Amino acid sequence: MTSVEEKLKERVKELTCLYEVTSIIVNSDFGQLETSLEAIVYCLKRAWQHEKVTEAFVTVGEYQVQTDDYKTNMVTLKTNIKVFNKIEGQVIVGYPSNKYTIDDFLIEEQTLLNNVALAIGNLMERKQIRDSEAITRRQMERTDRLHILGEITAGIAHELNTPLANILGFAELLSEKITDKDTVRDLEKIMDSAIFSREIVKKLMFFACEMPQEMKTVKLIPIVINVIKLLEPSLRANNLKLTKIFDNKDIELRADTVQMTQVMFNLIMNAIYYSPQGASIGVHILESDSHITIEILDEGKGIPIDLEDKVFEPFFTTKPIGEGSGLGLSVVHGIITSHKGKIEHKRNIPKGTIFTVGFPKL
Repeated sequence: MTSVEEKLKERVKELTCLYEVTSIIVNSDFGQLETSLEAIVYCLKRAWQHEKVTEAFVTVGEYQVQTDDYKTNMVTLKTNIKVFNKIEGQVIVGYPSNKYTIDDFLIEEQTLLNNVALAIGNLMERKQIRDSEAITRRQMERTDRLHILGEITAGIAHELNTPLANILGFAELLSEKITDKDTVRDLEKIMDSAIFSREIVKKLMFFACEMPQEMKTVKLIPIVINVIKLLEPSLRANNLKLTKIFDNKDIELRADTVQMTQVMFNLIMNAIYYSPQGASIGVHILESDSHITIEILDEGKGIPIDLEDKVFEPFFTTKPIGEGSGLGLSVVHGIITSHKGKIEHKRNIPKGTIFTVGFPKL
């Protein structure tokens, strides 16, 4: 084979590779990107002059693929993969270093490598755009649902307040006049249910922005201690140990006392509910130069990965019917946001969940 024929053969291999890579990318399923990248590395292997000893490696984002015999000590050609002008990975093609040197690569092979890296970068950009569009669409749908829900709940809350007050009031009057113990117990159940329903209405009214805030400078630790005292019977009933860590007992922040009590009550009550008998719950109040951080730690089963994004959605609950309204964490999220704070959750190692609330310092 003449020199011209050999060069022509190499150019055909390179063009074939570029065509195949383009086809792979055009037909790529974003849910199976690793498969597409694997196909690309084997296209590269076939395109090189010494294809029998050629090995290829691609790393980009969370993906990393290579041909069977790729080794890190090979003599290599490489180029960066850029995604939106930011280096996110590399494409590398190599020969065994004991038989080949950098001079055994062709100039055209570097050009091909650059084009393949560009194509992979374009693929990753398309994936990021698609993922971003999906997130934006879900956020818009959720915002629209919340807007509608806010209007509905405001009306429901107002309509329910009066009959609930009547039920509670008349049940209390009857309990004072009736002496039959069984009837009194039944009336107590009615009153307890009415009180429970009234609390749900309060949460609905806050969710619908019907309860005004009274913001003032308050000491945080006394609020937390009062909530813990209220929940001591629940802690004892479940044989739970609560540990407190307070960086500074005089921590102050600008807050609505009632709402801050509601936040702490909901978070600690959640920890109690999901903790197994004999477990520990942690309440940590930490202070830095710019922030106040509240951590509530439990040793429950933790939040399933597929439910992590739904935790703060209104009416979402993993509790059995009748045990939870699904408004607790949604209202907590709303209160914290209105206080210019943030709430997040993460896994507690080795088990359980940590809810972290952050507020800016005064």
